[in-house]
Amino acid sequence: MKGFIGEFEELVLLTIANMAKSAYGVAILNDISARTNRKLSIGALHSTLTRLEEKGYITSYLGEPTQERGGRRKRYFELTSEAIQALSDMKALRDELWAGSNLQFLKSK
Repeated sequence: MKGFIGEFEELVLLTIANMAKSAYGVAILNDISARTNRKLSIGALHSTLTRLEEKGYITSYLGEPTQERGGRRKRYFELTSEAIQALSDMKALRDELWAGSNLQFLKSK
């Protein structure tokens, strides 16, 4: 494993995976906020997106300018194969830890 990804990084990567071609900053932020019931700052998200791009886990590209944004373009994000592998490794590790834990009773509820 290249290294562990943090909880918020994992949430961001999984959200990008779920959003597919519509994953851009505000949409990612709104989705994570709604799912986690947490108030998140756009600055924290942008820092994480920058870090994930530097690690090689995501790539970004600019969409077309839109009237609603005053002619500005949205930056869209996509996972790289390294991100898919890192997420798979994290899931395998979590599954292994859950399987070996004394919390087995939680699975049946």
